[in-house]
Amino acid sequence: MPLSWNEIKARALTFSRTWADAANEDSEAKPFWIDFFEIFGITDKRVATFELNVKKLGSAQGFVDLFWPGMLLVEHKSRGKDLDRAFQQALDYFPGLPERDLPQLIIVCDFARFRVHRLATGGKEGETIEFALQDLHKHIRLFGFLAGYKVQEIKAQDPVNIKAAERMGRLHDALKASQYEGHPLEVLLVRLLFCLFADDTGIFQPAQAFRAFIEERTAPDGSDLGPRLAQAFQVLNTPEAKRSPALDAQLASFPYINGKLFEESLPMADFTAAMRDALLDACALDWSAISPAIFGSLFQSIMDAKARRNLGAHYTSEENILKLIGPLFLDDLHAEFDKVKNNRNRLFEFHKKLRQLTFFDPACGCGNFLVISYRELRLLELQVLRASHQLSGLAGQQSVDVHSLIGVDVDQFYGIEIEEFPAQIAQVALWLVDHQMNLRVGEEFGLYFARIPLKTSPHIVHGNALRVDWETVLPAERCSYVLGNPPFVGAKFMDDAQREDARAVFAGIDNAGLLDFVAAWYVKAARYSRLVPRAGVEPAHPRTAFVSTNSIVQGEQVGVLWSWMLAQGIHIQFAHRTFSWSNEASGKAAVHCVIVGFGREDKPGKVIYEYADIKGPPHATAASTINPYLVDGPHVIAAARMTPICAVPAILNGSIPADGGNLILEPEEKATLVASEPGAEQWLRPYLGAAGFLHNEMRFCLWLKDCPPQVLRSMPQVMARVRAVQHMREKSDKAATRQKAATPTLFTENRQPDQGNYLAIPRTSSENRRYLPLGYLSAAVVAANDLQLVPEASLFHLGVLSSLMHRAWVDVTAGRLKSDIRYSVKLTYNTFPWPDLPNNLELNQPPALMQKAQAAIETEAQAVLDARAQFPGSSLADLYDPLTMPPALLKAHHQLDAAVDKAYALCGGKKSYASDAERVAFLFERYQQLTSLLPVAGKKARAPRRSSAPAPVAGDASA
Repeated sequence: MPLSWNEIKARALTFSRTWADAANEDSEAKPFWIDFFEIFGITDKRVATFELNVKKLGSAQGFVDLFWPGMLLVEHKSRGKDLDRAFQQALDYFPGLPERDLPQLIIVCDFARFRVHRLATGGKEGETIEFALQDLHKHIRLFGFLAGYKVQEIKAQDPVNIKAAERMGRLHDALKASQYEGHPLEVLLVRLLFCLFADDTGIFQPAQAFRAFIEERTAPDGSDLGPRLAQAFQVLNTPEAKRSPALDAQLASFPYINGKLFEESLPMADFTAAMRDALLDACALDWSAISPAIFGSLFQSIMDAKARRNLGAHYTSEENILKLIGPLFLDDLHAEFDKVKNNRNRLFEFHKKLRQLTFFDPACGCGNFLVISYRELRLLELQVLRASHQLSGLAGQQSVDVHSLIGVDVDQFYGIEIEEFPAQIAQVALWLVDHQMNLRVGEEFGLYFARIPLKTSPHIVHGNALRVDWETVLPAERCSYVLGNPPFVGAKFMDDAQREDARAVFAGIDNAGLLDFVAAWYVKAARYSRLVPRAGVEPAHPRTAFVSTNSIVQGEQVGVLWSWMLAQGIHIQFAHRTFSWSNEASGKAAVHCVIVGFGREDKPGKVIYEYADIKGPPHATAASTINPYLVDGPHVIAAARMTPICAVPAILNGSIPADGGNLILEPEEKATLVASEPGAEQWLRPYLGAAGFLHNEMRFCLWLKDCPPQVLRSMPQVMARVRAVQHMREKSDKAATRQKAATPTLFTENRQPDQGNYLAIPRTSSENRRYLPLGYLSAAVVAANDLQLVPEASLFHLGVLSSLMHRAWVDVTAGRLKSDIRYSVKLTYNTFPWPDLPNNLELNQPPALMQKAQAAIETEAQAVLDARAQFPGSSLADLYDPLTMPPALLKAHHQLDAAVDKAYALCGGKKSYASDAERVAFLFERYQQLTSLLPVAGKKARAPRRSSAPAPVAGDASA
């Protein structure tokens, strides 16, 4: 075990006095440095080499005065000599050193003075410090890493995490190519990970002991590396008292690890010289700087060659993990600590509470959430120890034995992981972060602290979380918090095994086939938390928070999942609304996520975290109630309807050809057909789907609804297409389609208006657009099935549907296709609570005010169309791209929004809204009001006063 800092400082003072008069390099340098190492308790003469022969810059031979590979290089001179020249001499040796042997420190010394240049540790690269021999004790922490004291700032985005994964990846590939694979390979890599970390963090003594063992005790060709590793693993699994007295001294210096990490006997691995070099290259990295939370996922990704191409994209950022654990438990614990930190008894009780908390991730992967949670809990405990230290009057004293005071341990953390390898990594990652935190405690209190041999272990179960009874992993009465990031798999993209797992969990929930895979964890957590509450323990029931794709709080899934969750007595306690879950790795597609914290307690102090920019930071907003759409509003769920809740025109899906592509023509095909059969032009109509409508990409269709038989027969090419439609429908698996083979000239579903204009709404639209791109089309333009249409829609309807108010409703009720909006007839249009109309039977305001509000909306809606018309060559996609939207059009929309907000203000809304969440909260209140007034079997709604739709303009993609 490393010496305490007090002991090291005392030895440094003795060293300075002993060597105060030394002057001659030739006779005194070697014993000087042997004594220097003994300051840190290093007595093994093999750690460093004196007078190492190295090829210098320019191919000349030179001799390094002292060299410890990967640690330090010393150039020593007699007293009074030029240290600048000595430093340059040291640099000249670098070209002759293997990259993996490059030192962390360069030291030049003339007995009286030390000049230390730090190359690559702790973020202080390039720093040079010079001091006198008598001041060595003041600067002794520069050399703390020699004794195992190496507390570093662990950075998630640090390139060392990527380098480490890449080097382990090369070793993995080489071993797998030698037919060493599967479970033995995974266990071997996990063991090597632990050894590499132990080599740089004081677990193995002296530092780099594992690397030295490989370099010094195995053949350069790698032929005996496998057996020697097996022997080392056996030693690490054997208590010191039970080891053979004849055991090699270098092996005997390794500590007993325990924890069953080295217990299993593995098949012997065969190594080559290249594989040995790959392992030594991995040893050369500074593993003390590795983030266990991040490296676990990177390490897992090396098992997949495709995933490895984008290392760095396969982990959950610490920032996003903290978004979840902060409001789930960490913020409350810090607040409680602030209240008790000046009271010794209450502080003692709070410390006991920290030890009693338990954390459970039922989809833990490599343990990211558990690792960060454990680290933050240990950091809080360190604050508790610091406060207790001060209250006891011991502030400033070091060498305090904190071993007995540390309470928080890895056995408070539980997880389930379906794959074996990540489950093993999760366990080791928790041990690694435990040791990192022990180093930090030792640094603060001056006494090295390590839990070796391992006496406690995390409880990571290798199993299927949807099949395993969570009670067998951690009884609910002992569980404090459930947390994690369950798999993101859409309802339509589950494989057969996932579908079966989900079906078993969703038993008894109506329409559960609509739910994404992640919803199964919500259901299991709700059932888990309803078990007997814990008496006198906070929290009384487990509190849960999951990261999820935002689809579970949007569209049709809300009614299925949250109707059931609310019925179980579940309350949403905090929520992050939609944000972008991504990192800076190139090629990594962002996922739009939410975080939902929930439990059985209706906690006060609920918080909604809003994102003005989904890629930016959130701002917290207090909420009295958080509904399933993650807004501060009533627990109301929009139910799918066949008709609108307000007196507005019905919306229709476009027409369906079901033609195998034979009735639809591209512009070139149309030109060819008309050139050969001019009579066909009469029967061709413009045809637009959502994409064509948005991008001005017109196609055409054969519209043969009224075509006389003799005319049809006079067009052989058209006849051939009709015949092909008939054959296609006859072969269909669907009976309804086969029946339509009898009328091959017609679309199977014709919903096209016969005259006038209609309002077109693309079913799918980019979520990046702030406004929905709607527009009028002539009835002569046939709308495809993915272009929804509202016949008889007035400027008033266009204005309201184009507003931010409607867009906010769309965001929570529409479905999603990937991240794009998928506008829903039943859940979005038909449930939308419109402002009061002048001809409604019941009005909240006098008719004159409502008529004025409606007229204002119509005026501003026309202004939007006029602004579009200023750019006749632009498509709707051009006009509504946030980067290219013309200022004139944006201004027109702002004025339209103001008019729509005024109309809603007349029926209870605010004058202005700070966020979309505020809009949605109001709309749900209005929805609740309107739906409570609907009759059970209502009469047909009266149509509103109409302002006739204008003729289509170029900006509406109708030309």
